[in-house]
Parts: sequence; C-alpha cells; structure tokens
Amino acid sequence: MKYSDLADKSLVELQAMLKKRKTELFTLKIKKQMMQLQNTSELRIAKKDVARINTAISAAK
Repeated sequence: MKYSDLADKSLVELQAMLKKRKTELFTLKIKKQMMQLQNTSELRIAKKDVARINTAISAAK
C-alpha cells in the first residue's frame, strides 16, 4: 500500500482501513507469540501500513 493510494480516500474509508489493519496487526502479534507466524516481515509491513493510514488521516483533517 502506498501513500498515493490513500491520499484520495475519504476520512471514513481511512478510519475503516485503520481499524482493519490494527486488528490484523493484533492477530499477527498473537501468532508471533504463539510461534505460528511463518513470515515475520508481515508484522513490519502491517506496522508501516498503520503509520501510512494515520498520516493520511492527519493530512485529511
């Protein structure tokens, strides 16, 4: 996901995406703790996506 993809979305859409990515990040963290996560780079990607969405929300306000 790139910032340019997020720039043209509405605030409601961004907040919905943020909620979805945060729950996904939570499940990835749980899987990591239980040693069930195969691809640990997914964790880093999810964190960066959350940060990008937060940046887009700040810019939209």
